[in-house]
Amino acid sequence: MSLGQQKAPKAGESRPTQPLAAGNGEAGRPEGQRLSPLALLSVADSRVMDAQAERLSSALPEELMQHAGSAGAHEIMRHYAPCRVLVACGPGNNGGDGYVLARILRAQGWRVEITPALPPQTPLARAMAARWKGAVVPFSPQAAAEAELVVDAVFGAGLSRPVSPEVAAFFAAADRIVALDLPTGVNGDTGQLMGEVARCERTVAFVRRRPGHFLLPGAEKCGFTRAAEIGMPARITTGFPVRCWRNEPGLWRLPRQHPLDNKYTRGVVNVCGGTVMPGAALLATEGARRSGCGMARIASDPAHAGVFRNGPPGIIVDTAPLAELLTQPHRKYWVCGPGLLPQEAGTLFPVLLEAHCCVVADAGTLDWAREDPQKLRGAAVLTPHDGEFARVFGPVGPDRIESARKAASLVGSVVVLKGYTTVIAAPDGRVALNVHATPALATAGSGDVLSGTVGTCLAAGLPPWEAACAAVWLHGEAGRRAAWSEGGWPIAEDIVAQLGNARGTAEKGTDDPG
Repeated sequence: MSLGQQKAPKAGESRPTQPLAAGNGEAGRPEGQRLSPLALLSVADSRVMDAQAERLSSALPEELMQHAGSAGAHEIMRHYAPCRVLVACGPGNNGGDGYVLARILRAQGWRVEITPALPPQTPLARAMAARWKGAVVPFSPQAAAEAELVVDAVFGAGLSRPVSPEVAAFFAAADRIVALDLPTGVNGDTGQLMGEVARCERTVAFVRRRPGHFLLPGAEKCGFTRAAEIGMPARITTGFPVRCWRNEPGLWRLPRQHPLDNKYTRGVVNVCGGTVMPGAALLATEGARRSGCGMARIASDPAHAGVFRNGPPGIIVDTAPLAELLTQPHRKYWVCGPGLLPQEAGTLFPVLLEAHCCVVADAGTLDWAREDPQKLRGAAVLTPHDGEFARVFGPVGPDRIESARKAASLVGSVVVLKGYTTVIAAPDGRVALNVHATPALATAGSGDVLSGTVGTCLAAGLPPWEAACAAVWLHGEAGRRAAWSEGGWPIAEDIVAQLGNARGTAEKGTDDPG
């Protein structure tokens, strides 16, 4: 259809978004879709793949192990000069990968020694150990200290118990460590530490990375992490039911500007204004405007409207009663909570739900629902930090993914559990982990900016989970840019100012396949 033939969207309608990229979950992910580079595999997922590989061909597991060891060896050769390498091998297939790696490095002229943390126990590990013709030294802290580089091929994701004192002492003595799969002692699903864990310089994951590579405190132990393809057959990976992804623009797509756009087709975001902390509502509104909505409005009572009208001139302030506003066009998308007292939120939020509005609930609305999460049922997106989450749902606990999933399922809303690694959970179990951010986002008003950005992404026509994922990424990218321009110490207004640049970056795409 030519430009002259294109039909403009009806007033009040947002343009439909572009089709979602591969890897956005089973909902919207066609059967037979390739395994997204953004997919994160749980420990159970990897075991299922390994079992399927063994059923597919008895020779395939050994072939995969050869590829895994080779990937680890080439990672080392890319980033380190030839040196004295000590490969610590465990009893399972992670240890088998280590024996392969050692053999390849030795063939390239590197000085390599093996130190078995435990004797090989699986058939493949025993077979790889039998092929090693080089030096074997006792497993001891002294051996680790004398090596120039230690390779951790002890347990990978297979460990389900605390690290023994002997293993902990060994790695504590090492100067530089490269881990295969995961550093020994890091839980692959939660990032929790099972005992004392040494920090690695690099970690080589196989097939895809795991949630534990990105969740604290384990993320800090992994160093730079790269996922290596090891030849897992497409018959296994195609259509594999992944439920967790890394949050990047390849997971969602915001609509681009269009010649027929107007301020209504780009989406209208409404924000509930409070009486005590008006700055929070202003920041949410500015977050909505700067992230790309066509119009942002604040609903205020007449007595407090002046402070909002003295804000940025592009914000429209409404003083009519909420019930009256909800009869008007363009009142579907709301942000309710920033700057509201709990009692104010308790008056406004139920009215919005009764009118079937699409609502982002934050701050005062979450406090209003303290210890009674069912009050929030019907919201599109909730954006709690750990404290707000605990007041509504109970303590987060060590498994942030499971906590967010349970909360999302309980209330039927997308839950954005904010933090160093923000967890975005859908009621159907899909989860995205956002690491595209910066600690500099920890500043007053930053969360209000995020709430407004979520409102924009909803008003753009994205479903709630994709909208939340997009908004969290944009907020993180804006924070990174603001931190760079402000010497590492931005305030909320600096984050707002970078949202347009962040959206431009998202449109260019930053799907890192690593």
